[in-house]
Amino acid sequence: MKPDKLQISNSLFLNSMRLPIQVQGILFRKINGEIQYLLLKTIPRRGEFWQPITGGLEEGETKIVALKREVKEETGIKNTVRIMKDLHYDEFWDFFKQDDCQRLIKEFAYGVEISPNDKIVMIGEHFKYRWCSFEEALKLLKWKGNKEALEKLNEILSRQN
Repeated sequence: MKPDKLQISNSLFLNSMRLPIQVQGILFRKINGEIQYLLLKTIPRRGEFWQPITGGLEEGETKIVALKREVKEETGIKNTVRIMKDLHYDEFWDFFKQDDCQRLIKEFAYGVEISPNDKIVMIGEHFKYRWCSFEEALKLLKWKGNKEALEKLNEILSRQN
C-alpha cells in the first residue's frame, strides 16, 4: 500500500546528495545492421539481476548530465553516438534505508547509442555484461519499467531501419 504523503526527512537531503529522480539508459550498438542491447548484471549484494544503466540524479545535475555520468561510471564509456529521449517515464515508491522512509522516485528512460568498437569495463555495482537481441534482453530484464522502455526503444529503432 502506498502512503498518502511522501515522507522525506530533512536528514535525507543533509546526508545525501541524491535526489528522488532516476535515469535509465539502455545502451545499444549496431553491428552489420543488427541492433544489440547491453544489459548489466548486478552484484549479489544488489540482487544479481539484469538491468540497463540506472542511477540517481545528484544535486545540480540535469537528467542528461546524470545519464552520461552513470554511463561512464557503470561501463567506462565516455562518449556516445546519440541519446534518444522520452522513451519511458515511471513513478514508483522506494524504501530509503538510511532514514527508514519511503519516497517516490521518478525515473526517465533514454536510449544511448554507442560505437560498436567501445569496450565495456565493469565498475562497482555490476559484475557481468551481455550484448543481447531485443527478444533475449526482454526475457532477461526483471523490472516492468525496464521492459517497457526497451520495447519503446526497439519500436523506434525498427522504424528507422
